[in-house]
Amino acid sequence: MYNEVKVIICGKEYKLKTAESPNYVFSLARALESKINAMSNSGTSPYSAAIMVALSLLDDLNKANEKLDGIRDQSKEYVDEAGKSRLERDAALKEIEVLKSKIVQLETVSKLKQLKDSI
Repeated sequence: MYNEVKVIICGKEYKLKTAESPNYVFSLARALESKINAMSNSGTSPYSAAIMVALSLLDDLNKANEKLDGIRDQSKEYVDEAGKSRLERDAALKEIEVLKSKIVQLETVSKLKQLKDSI
C-alpha cells in the first residue's frame, strides 16, 4: 500500500507516493534540506547545493555498497571454511569410530589369548 506524502524542501512542495511511513519520509526530507541549506550557506545556489549533496550521498552509498560486498565475500569465506571444517570433523569422527572398533577387536583377541594361555 502506497502513502501519498507531501514534503517541502527548500520552499518547494513535493508530492511523493511511497510504501514508506510518512514519518520516515519527513525525516529524510528534513535531513536533505538540512544538507542543502548547509551547502547553500557557503554561497552556493540551492540547485548547485542539491547537486553537490546528491553527489556526496551517492559517494556514501557506493562506499557503503562496497563495504557490504566485502562483508558478503567475507561471510561466504567463513561459511566455506565452516563447511570444510564440518567435513573434516565428520571424517575424524568416522575414524574415531573405526579406531574404537579396532580397540574392541584387539581387546577381544587379547582376552582370548589370555584365556588360551591360562588353559
